[in-house]
Amino acid sequence: MPTVSVGRDRLFAALGRSYTQEEFDELCFSFGIELDDVTTEKAIISKEKHLEEDKPSADDEIIYKIEIPANRYDLLSLEGLAEALRVFNGEKKIRYTVALIPKESMLKMHVKKETSLIRPFVVCAVLRGITFDEASYNSFIDLQDKLHQNICRKRTLAAIGTHDLDTLQGPFTYEALPPTDINFIPLKQVKNFRADELMEFYKSDEKLTKFLHIIENSSVFPVIYDSNRTVLSLPPIINGAHSAITLKTKNVFIECTATDLTKAKIVLNTMVTTFSIYCERKFEVEPVEVISFDGNSSVYPDLSEYTMEVPLSYITGSIGVPLEVDEVTNLLKRMQLNAEKAGSGASNISVSVPPTRSDILHPCDVMEDVAIAYGYNNIPKRKLSSLRPLPLNQLSDLIRSEISMNGFTEVLTWILCSKKEIFEMLNRKDDKSTAVIIGNPRSSDFEVVRTSLMPGMLKTVGHNKDHPKPIKIYEVGDVVLLDDTKDVGATNRRLLAALYCGANSGFELIHSLVDRIMEVMGTPFVSIGDKSGYYIELSEEPEFLLGRQAKIIYKGSRIGTFGIVHPEVLNNFGIPDPCSFLELNIESFL
Repeated sequence: MPTVSVGRDRLFAALGRSYTQEEFDELCFSFGIELDDVTTEKAIISKEKHLEEDKPSADDEIIYKIEIPANRYDLLSLEGLAEALRVFNGEKKIRYTVALIPKESMLKMHVKKETSLIRPFVVCAVLRGITFDEASYNSFIDLQDKLHQNICRKRTLAAIGTHDLDTLQGPFTYEALPPTDINFIPLKQVKNFRADELMEFYKSDEKLTKFLHIIENSSVFPVIYDSNRTVLSLPPIINGAHSAITLKTKNVFIECTATDLTKAKIVLNTMVTTFSIYCERKFEVEPVEVISFDGNSSVYPDLSEYTMEVPLSYITGSIGVPLEVDEVTNLLKRMQLNAEKAGSGASNISVSVPPTRSDILHPCDVMEDVAIAYGYNNIPKRKLSSLRPLPLNQLSDLIRSEISMNGFTEVLTWILCSKKEIFEMLNRKDDKSTAVIIGNPRSSDFEVVRTSLMPGMLKTVGHNKDHPKPIKIYEVGDVVLLDDTKDVGATNRRLLAALYCGANSGFELIHSLVDRIMEVMGTPFVSIGDKSGYYIELSEEPEFLLGRQAKIIYKGSRIGTFGIVHPEVLNNFGIPDPCSFLELNIESFL
């Protein structure tokens, strides 16, 4: 989870009171965060520079390192953390507002069509009459860095640019141009660079080189101009030096470009709500109109609260504590959520979610906040009256026990594999209708979800081919198949697979294992076409030898296949000895 470093004295000043370390540790625990470490600024610097640590003195600033939930972006700064803890302690929640400005008077950002080729979205806002001191300025910069690392996914999804508005002239344009057409002086530089030259220049920069890949191979680079064609920024790499903010900056223009509009809006809301406290008109943000190339326009930021209804029974049932509506609403108010009873006589609670709480997406998030405010330690412990395993798991254990008593050893193989293993190496063709493809695989060895247990079993034997023969192994596990009837587009299947490898194929042993499993399941062997039991028919699967394989028909439906593995398949997996293999769907027995 992210860790936020804050000065103890400044945090206590924002909270309006002081705490002992034990008291503050307890407050953090009650709020669902953790005081991870207590150190000093000098100790942090010494550690970063690998220097020997000096003895702490009374003048050293005490730094609290606080671990927060990864989805609580509003807690990534001292300002946001202090606000949340104040409300948790019973102080009134702040309401953020958007300044009432006619559309014709708003600053405007015009978006060009070419931006859709690389980074299509931009949202903006203005903080007017802001007053920075050194601490708040550093916090402002630090929050941008933390958001870039967290929700922005190292600037790939969104990137923030902050500018001194008094050095610029609106309206602004968001464009995408060939890198040779972009010239400006970047932040902390004095020389004018062309954008393609800048990419080469920053390859030696320890901080910025890791972001270059986001745009460097594109034919166009995103760029923001003011009406004088002054470059504000080259997102997501660097801002221009002309509009750099300083301690003397009074009006801050914030732009956030993105490939994900939802993330961009969350990031913008987090920035403006956190630092509007330093504005002349506290907690008020000036909007900016963003006009798309197709004529559509939107005004940002959107600081409106949205409402969801949550059943009281869901909250109390999940937590395990009988609470009244008034108790729940008071607890939610401590978590910055306005709540009230929904209608007369209803047992639902209407919850208003502020712009700072982007983590509230579902009733379970509301329930979690109630539990935190109530106190996990205050929830009574109870013993569950009984726990009953799922029928499918009971059946799986029964089959495991039976096959183990037949001399087979259980193995567990990866549920992810390569496309080559489940298609080409099994002599199968990919019809694009069965395998679930991993969207962003870390390795070609784990690029699809297995549709059969066979590749894993054969790989196991291939890696243990010098093991004394015979090898008798089995696995009971899930495979995943594409299924348009499911809301997630795929479905799990629990399969049994068994493999025999030895001096001979052991086909008769695998066949007898099929008969034993059916006997244990109380299923008789019947004549072909009879749906009261099971029978076998010749099959033509490419992974098995033709004429030495059969499909298992159970109550009229095919549930599995067994046979002698094809020599080409064995060769693909590096297995020199003959093998027989069984695979069947055990969910069919339920």
